Amino acid sequence: MSEILIRGAKVLGGAVQDVLISGETVTAVGAALEAPGATVVEAAGHILLPGLVDLHTHLREPGREDSETVLTGTRAAAAGGYTAVHAMANTFPVADTAGVVEQVWRLGKESGYCDVQPVGAVTVGLEGKQLAELGAMADSAAQVRVFSDDGKCVDDAVIMRRALEYVKAFDGVVAQHAQEPRLTEGAQMNEGTVSGELGLTGWPAVAEESVIARDVLLAAHVGSRVHICHLSTAGSVEIVRWAKSKGWDVTAEVTPHHLLLTDELVRSYNPVYKVNPPLRTEADVVALREALADGTIDCVATDHAPHPHEDKDCEWAAAAMGMVGLETALSVVQHTMVDTGLLDWAGVADRMSARPAAIGRLAGHGRPVAPGEPANLVLLDPAYRGVVNPAGFASRSRNTPYEGRELPGRVVATFLRGRATVMDGKLT
Repeated sequence: MSEILIRGAKVLGGAVQDVLISGETVTAVGAALEAPGATVVEAAGHILLPGLVDLHTHLREPGREDSETVLTGTRAAAAGGYTAVHAMANTFPVADTAGVVEQVWRLGKESGYCDVQPVGAVTVGLEGKQLAELGAMADSAAQVRVFSDDGKCVDDAVIMRRALEYVKAFDGVVAQHAQEPRLTEGAQMNEGTVSGELGLTGWPAVAEESVIARDVLLAAHVGSRVHICHLSTAGSVEIVRWAKSKGWDVTAEVTPHHLLLTDELVRSYNPVYKVNPPLRTEADVVALREALADGTIDCVATDHAPHPHEDKDCEWAAAAMGMVGLETALSVVQHTMVDTGLLDWAGVADRMSARPAAIGRLAGHGRPVAPGEPANLVLLDPAYRGVVNPAGFASRSRNTPYEGRELPGRVVATFLRGRATVMDGKLT
């Protein structure tokens, strides 16, 4: 059985300790550990966290392998410190049957860079008209527990109610892309001062907030779990905060880009800033950071949305919506939340590992760094400062909004069940 000794790391940003990994498990945590013959990783000044878990990743396979595959996407995930990702259902064909989710799950097993947990579609073909095979996907080898039509909203209240009722049978959760379709027809960016000045069709905050309000009420009515994808407005924060004050089973995520970027960037007309939901105002960014800090927003999810060059290198109106995010998420969270004093590293472990794993009912991830626990870990250097260069990305796509921007922090090593997927900042 191989052993790895991580020497002198700050576990969750706290006390300096050594961590011994034997096989797939953490076997000892303490000072001045000895392990003759073990591979030693010198970690002075570095932070050791549980491996990150993403609730919202687009791996694009099957169907859009020109933008990403399960292999390239999981390599990007490992490079970003992730040991598990949830793969969204908007593939071609749609992941709305046991067969498709099992295909994605098996591709994840074969890739070996991180665990891939497929997300099942709520409705057949993401068309919002008929419930997909939720039970069959839950009972499949993939054991799906998160269901979402992400990219589209389940806007029919009756369908949404039925989905919420159905997933109760296997402790599942419906993850809603909150976007009232009629209020966002032809929308190009956030509705506000900037959209008015640029003459671009706006995506109003109320189109998100009205759906969230409806769905937290529906979840409460049927006694089920609802998760809000990529929450982006101050008003949405208040609705989720109110729902949680009632004791309802509501969770929410925020993306790294909504914690940092605003709609002022759209003035450049650079399609790299085109995303759904759109970049919002500075006031929204402040509210989202505060809500993540106080726990109203449960977790950070990347909404990693790779697109090939031709889908972004075009005029704004024709460009695809979305940004890659797996390889920069931890740096953006350090920049926006840790370096600002809003979260400590234990808080980052909670919001980027423990809570998303709990929401997705993902065993073996988001666990404490403690003896007997699975050795799913990430080691990062918080003192590092570097300029983002997408040419070095592991992802097949390069559509990052951070190109040329200096961000803090670097993933030094990632361990998946005791096996290094990243070492010395490089994929193994």
